[in-house]
Amino acid sequence: MSNFGPVVSAEWLAQHLGEADLAVVDCRWYLDGRSGRDAYESGHIPSAVWADIDVDLAAPASTEGGRHPLPDPIDFASSMSRLGIGDTTRVVAYDDVGGVIAGRLWWMLDVLGHEAAILDGGIAAWEGPLADAPVAPVAAPFAVTPWPTDRIMRKVQLADALGSDLTILDARSADRFANGGPVDPRPGHVPGASSAPATDNLADGRLRSVQELAALYEAKGADTGDVVAYCGSGVSACIDLLAMRLAGLGDGKLFVGSWSAWGADASLPNEVGDGA
Repeated sequence: MSNFGPVVSAEWLAQHLGEADLAVVDCRWYLDGRSGRDAYESGHIPSAVWADIDVDLAAPASTEGGRHPLPDPIDFASSMSRLGIGDTTRVVAYDDVGGVIAGRLWWMLDVLGHEAAILDGGIAAWEGPLADAPVAPVAAPFAVTPWPTDRIMRKVQLADALGSDLTILDARSADRFANGGPVDPRPGHVPGASSAPATDNLADGRLRSVQELAALYEAKGADTGDVVAYCGSGVSACIDLLAMRLAGLGDGKLFVGSWSAWGADASLPNEVGDGA
């Protein structure tokens, strides 16, 4: 892999937009049920395609797998191919929340060895004109590759690791970490986890400096030993992992099922309150 990503600026994108080996993907999605597709159709970066978090970047929700399980590798390859993303395509993903949602596509491509980045600042940082016509990409060959086990933590693995020196980061808001929210199956968080809200990686809608991110995660113990990040359903935790990469702290693992899977399993413990 080259030195492309994991973040590009709007200035970089403006200079490279339209290159044959570059795909731009709009990942807007809303927890409150608003339509990401509608947001895309109301105005998107020229040439951008829209990826549906619920369909293109996840398998159907389940009690065991959570709200956004990883799709079968065959299905993911098919989705990427349909969106015009091939084996050698560089991808820039964006949203309207500074990468908190787009980080999911970055992570999925990155763990498979594809060159991917998020747009720093998201669509708000784009100073060029917007398009409103849907884009019809040309299908591209995307190889079917299994999800790498060394970048993923399963529910049973996390349960077995409780009480160890594993650093566990919860990327939900501090209030959801402490008390849960309407979409959470029960209050609280994984025992021993630290609150690491995805939005803490941002300042004025853009990623914090490398130095600030390093200090943020070192304070949570993420600079030593193994790290796993989770959130509500394995989406926003990806920007925590991206931020640690930027900070030079290596690659943590993603607990894909996150609290939507852990909290739904009454046999697993939970902690309520501010905790760690």
